[in-house]
Amino acid sequence: MSKAHSAYSQTEKLRLLVTTGLFAALIYVFTAYLHIPSGAGYTHAGDGLIYLAACILPTPYAAAAGAIGGALADGLSGYAMWMPATIVIKAVTAMFFTRKSSKILTLRNIFGIVPSLIVCITGYALYEGVVLTKGVSTAAILAALEQIPSYCVQVLASSVLFVITSAALDKTDIKKKFRY
Repeated sequence: MSKAHSAYSQTEKLRLLVTTGLFAALIYVFTAYLHIPSGAGYTHAGDGLIYLAACILPTPYAAAAGAIGGALADGLSGYAMWMPATIVIKAVTAMFFTRKSSKILTLRNIFGIVPSLIVCITGYALYEGVVLTKGVSTAAILAALEQIPSYCVQVLASSVLFVITSAALDKTDIKKKFRY
């Protein structure tokens, strides 16, 4: 392997790590500081940045950004008991979007919001009804499912953020700068 190729690979790895860290920080800020308390947790628009990260970064890096940013928001906002669920749910959320198009805002990425909502609802409901209650609690699962309206508002806020930001970024051809 030539030195030029080796240096390029290290540069690309560094760019990926820096971009992942930037997205994790943005996800944290949009989750922890731009939220509305609701029910047992809070409603935020941070997922919109997970969607965006997943349209720009390779999947493992986008999943890491979502997991790190979301977990930091939970842990530093007084909701540390939700961190294990958030790490898994936010990492999985990134897998419903693709970066393979020259544009961020594609029909496939818009449709990726639907399974993201389903994973969010079922993931947190099961976590609350099984893990937090230290056994299967039908009552806890049903109580968690009562949070569906809050989850829908959260995904709606995230979707609006994602669509507006993606449309603006697509006009700048930003994807050309992210050729990972």
